[in-house]
Amino acid sequence: MRAALRRILAETACLDVPVDTLSDTDNLYAAGLSSLGTVRVMLAVEDALAVEIPGELITFDLFQCIDSLASALAPLLRQESVASRQCAAARR
Repeated sequence: MRAALRRILAETACLDVPVDTLSDTDNLYAAGLSSLGTVRVMLAVEDALAVEIPGELITFDLFQCIDSLASALAPLLRQESVASRQCAAARR
């Protein structure tokens, strides 16, 4: 997932530094992430990963670094995966 997040950041965040120079714990705001960039990243993440980020998770801390994004998204992706399997089983 971190590779997907890095690709999304590179394509949408308009950072001051190349994404490939950042570690997973480097501060994205210090790297130039703006409020507009945050919205772009959020929408791209939701689209690319087919997940909806709940409003209560959308905080400054969520977009602090790649690790914080990945940690918050992991349980959401697991929930989506379980829901998809349940829907598929119900259709059989």
